Amino acid sequence: MAAERGVKPAFTFRHLSNKKINFMEDSKTRDLLVRWSMHGRIAVQVFSFDQYFQAYEKDNFVLAFFQDPNVMANLKILSPLSSEWTTLGTEVKKIEAEEVPCSQLSMLFFDCLYTEGIVRETGHITKCLDEFYEDFIISDQLRQVLLLEESDKYQIFSDIEREEFVFRIFKHLCLGGALCQFEDTIDPYLETTKAVYKELVSVQKDPGTKDIRIISTVFKVTANDNCGTCYPSTKKHEQTFAYLIVDPLKRHVHVLYHCFGGGLFCN
Repeated sequence: MAAERGVKPAFTFRHLSNKKINFMEDSKTRDLLVRWSMHGRIAVQVFSFDQYFQAYEKDNFVLAFFQDPNVMANLKILSPLSSEWTTLGTEVKKIEAEEVPCSQLSMLFFDCLYTEGIVRETGHITKCLDEFYEDFIISDQLRQVLLLEESDKYQIFSDIEREEFVFRIFKHLCLGGALCQFEDTIDPYLETTKAVYKELVSVQKDPGTKDIRIISTVFKVTANDNCGTCYPSTKKHEQTFAYLIVDPLKRHVHVLYHCFGGGLFCN
């Protein structure tokens, strides 16, 4: 059926099954994800879309994404009951799409971890007495910064900085899964954060100023079917998340997904 005059056609999507995700195939990164109890529970997929995208269209775009037959048939999700990978396969009725700030171009963003004594000059993370916060054991000052609002060091990152996509990636990697083995030094977290961020986020050089700018738009998403929340999981957890990273020039959507839990499963 032809589109009505003045009405933009709906977005349609195609799964790019052969798209290579370098950090997911890197052996060093894979070993770290195993240590952090995220391997087998994290996935990155790429879809293309066929219409011009603007950020103000986020709700229509995300709903069209989840309702697209090609997405329903291919979007991976980890079953909370069997811990096996399956596909969305359900009719989404409602979505929530939170736009995530994505403006950082340098890992200097994390230098305050050194200047504030969270990380020593050697790269070692400063330890503390063990305490518990929800599903997490806090045994060092880094996790105090990430989780405890009452911590003296919590404010080294402002509320606005904590919303940044690069900070969210870093926090997700540091907290890991249910059987996470924490690192003694900061470098594995920073290096993996950089690798993930650099691959998922697209940049462009401004032809006038020659400055590099980020062109991707990032959304943290949830989806509901007739029974309630169906994606990223029926069970809510801080470490269960899904982000759509939209490149408006290539017309690609990267999906970064993780479901909190323990154990290793093939994906």
